[in-house]
This record gives sequence, structure tokens and C-alpha cells, in this order.
Amino acid sequence: MSESKLAGQFFDAAIELLGRARDEESLNIAAAGAVIADAVEAGGRLFAFGAGHSSLAAQDVVYRAGGFALMNLLAVPGVVGVDVMPATLGSALERVDGLAGAVLDSSPARPGDVLVIISLSGRNALPVEMAMNARALGLKVIGVTSVAYAENTRSRHVSGTFLRDHCDIVLDSKIAVGDAELTHEGIEAPFAPASTVVTSALMQATMAAAAESLVARGVEPPLLRSGNVDGGHEWNGRVMAEYGDRIFFRH
Repeated sequence: MSESKLAGQFFDAAIELLGRARDEESLNIAAAGAVIADAVEAGGRLFAFGAGHSSLAAQDVVYRAGGFALMNLLAVPGVVGVDVMPATLGSALERVDGLAGAVLDSSPARPGDVLVIISLSGRNALPVEMAMNARALGLKVIGVTSVAYAENTRSRHVSGTFLRDHCDIVLDSKIAVGDAELTHEGIEAPFAPASTVVTSALMQATMAAAAESLVARGVEPPLLRSGNVDGGHEWNGRVMAEYGDRIFFRH
């Protein structure tokens, strides 16, 4: 069986985007890592939020081997993933005014904490209001989004603004409007989205930068180990006990 030409083209496109993210966002990644390290060192908590497929990159840094135990998922019922029926309901909820404020008000987030908001387009009411309300509550906000959407589409929030307009630090995923890297004769719609690959890489790079910043200050990063290696459960038990008041996914 011969190899797939289109599969190879997708890898090439993803690798090019990853290279751009590495080279063009390096300073912002370091700055975001320092903000996270500041919160960890000061006794703060970490939260990540994403709606729809953007939630995948948020979930990727919560409760996993090699990740920070303090990173918590800020979940909004109905918009995390495609587990609601119909799936289109999740997209509709992203456009509901006031939902973000209600979620934050009922969350454990407090001044000095960090919230990473992931939204590819950054144009819907939910991520925009999430960022606005979080900053008003005294949280530091890191936005992971595609700046191309802010430059080539219209905001769906009443303010006319995008996620990027309400963040302390913005990480640009470089994804083109439409999130599809390939076209091919005989296929009418563009296909092969790369946003999850790039956004997850930006998140993991940021957490690596945070670990680097902490160790430079003489602070051990609160990392989890795999439960599938010897001693992993015991290690994680100690981490959970030490940082239990800043971890919310286990309750």
C-alpha cells in the first residue's frame, strides 16, 4: 500500500505552524510561563478554560503525568467538548451573554490566580466575557487564540472586541480563518484542522516555561508523575496532599 500524499501534506502544514509558533511566540510563551510561576510561588491557583474543541487543549494540561497538579479545568456545563445533544447546543451556548460571569462567580477563582482562556476565534461572547470578568476579579488572563480571526472576522460580542483585547498575555496560534489546512480536487470543503495540535503545543510549552521559571527561583514545580511507573502513585499522593487546597478536580 502506498503512502497518503494528503497525510504527508498535513504533517508538513502542522510542522510549519509549530515552527512559526516556536519562533514568533517565544517571548510571549516565556512571559506566560513567568505569570504562572508567579501564581504558583505566591500560593495562587491555576485554571484553564476552552469551549468546544478548544477545550481539548485546556484538558490536556489538567491532571496528567508531567503536568502541574495546580492546573484546574474551569468547566462550563454544555460547552466542554461534544458531549451534549445536540452537539450544536455547545456552539450556541458560546454566544450567550452573562454565562461567563455566572461561571466565574460560582468558581473558586480569586484575585491573584491565573486563568488561561483558549478560543480559536476569540469572537464569541463566552471567551470575551470570561476574560473581561476574570480581569475585573483580579485574575491574570492568558489568551490562546488566532489573531487572524480578530483581523479578518467580526466579533459576536456586544462590545465588538475579541478575546485578545482583554488578556494580559496573548499567544497566537497562527491558525488561518476556517481552521483547515488542506484542499484537494474533488473535495468541496477544506479539511484537516491543525488548531488542536498547535494550541496544545503552545500550552505545553508554556507549562515548560513555567517549570523553568520556578526552578530558577529555587521552587520545585508541583508536577504529577505517571501512575503507570513505579512510585508514581506515591509521588502524586504527596503532591496532592501538599497542594490539596489549590486542587479542585479531585473533589
